[in-house]
Amino acid sequence: MANTFNLPVLGENIASGTVTSILVKVGDSIEVDQAILELETDKAVVEVPCSIAGTVTKILIKEGDVVPIGAPLLELSGSAAAPAKAAKAKAPAKAEAPAKVDVAKVEAPAPTPPAPTSDVQPSTTTVPKPSKLVRAAPSVRKLAREIGVDVAQVTASTPGKALSAQDVKAHAKKILTNPTSGGGIMAVPLPNFERFGTVRREAMSNIRKVTMGSMTRSWTTIPHVTQQDKADITDLEKFRKAFGGPVQKAGGKLTATAILVKVLAEALKKFPQFNVSLDAPNAEIIYKNYYNIGVAVDTEHGLMVPVLKNVDQKSITDIALELTDISQKARSRKLGLDDLQGACITITNLGGIGGTSFTPIVNSPEVAILGVSRSAMEPVFIDGGFVPRNMMPLSLSYDHRAIDGADGARFTRWICNVLEHPMTLVL
Repeated sequence: MANTFNLPVLGENIASGTVTSILVKVGDSIEVDQAILELETDKAVVEVPCSIAGTVTKILIKEGDVVPIGAPLLELSGSAAAPAKAAKAKAPAKAEAPAKVDVAKVEAPAPTPPAPTSDVQPSTTTVPKPSKLVRAAPSVRKLAREIGVDVAQVTASTPGKALSAQDVKAHAKKILTNPTSGGGIMAVPLPNFERFGTVRREAMSNIRKVTMGSMTRSWTTIPHVTQQDKADITDLEKFRKAFGGPVQKAGGKLTATAILVKVLAEALKKFPQFNVSLDAPNAEIIYKNYYNIGVAVDTEHGLMVPVLKNVDQKSITDIALELTDISQKARSRKLGLDDLQGACITITNLGGIGGTSFTPIVNSPEVAILGVSRSAMEPVFIDGGFVPRNMMPLSLSYDHRAIDGADGARFTRWICNVLEHPMTLVL
């Protein structure tokens, strides 16, 4: 008797993934929980274990396929169902995982991308005719106005009945979770570039697709403000160089990022309004009692944001070691799904590349992100004269719906003060 094994649920909000490697072949005998394929989803490559044992009689997918949750993967003969338990995605153990990249992001997993097309596609949302009367209670219309939904574009879940609040929320969620919708904004048709010269087209990797979708949603749905400041890190750099040896011997590196991760966790305690997410449909603010920091890592595959958990409970040395490890995992595509989720705030450090300042985009559903640029020696007027000081530019972007401008300035200045006077953390 043949049994079919379908793609199990891999994690919260994960709708699909791209097959990067098939680890079994027809005729193989497999055991319960044996990995059968590697799947790339939300910037992580994970192994998918089979929940039934048997002999593979047919493989229903091939490398490069985008498969949704529940899709059939294998047919097996002589198989028996394993005891019921939740399917878990495991990080691949093989170092020779394929270099092929397709799926990206960071806290916002991507649904199955639409088929490529040369024409700009209109929204698939059903739009009632203008002459059609939309039936909705005043409270439902008020909710739609508050979250920016046009009731004329909402379809009632029960045909012939009035729109409900759940209909409005479901419509808003559909728009915001579509990776190519740009928050409901139509794409601008492109000109014929071939008129001006030769061009080359290259399919986006899935990391780029998810980055495009999540950044567009964040930019179009979050009213951004960026607060700029500079921290005098002259003394901090002396400290970092003096105590970097023991950390290096332990296998890590005492970087400015490692120190800033610790400072950020303490800043969230001092300013709890930065450690929140907004539930706009329910008009609620979600305060978090944990301190996880996302760190943007530049890789050859694209931007990844692994998350350091419970940073407030760790020393700077612990953070430095973990940061070294998780950065290496990001660059070698060995991050698990859990490594990319649960951040309270993100830090992105471009100081190693250059620049004097920039405006980072908030990584929704977070409400703030700290950007760091290259520090430089500058003349600073102290005690009646100019002295050379090592100044680090900081750029804090925040969601103005949750954070007021004065609090943004206080938060940034507090971070600067701690970097300038590290004993502040102890006191």
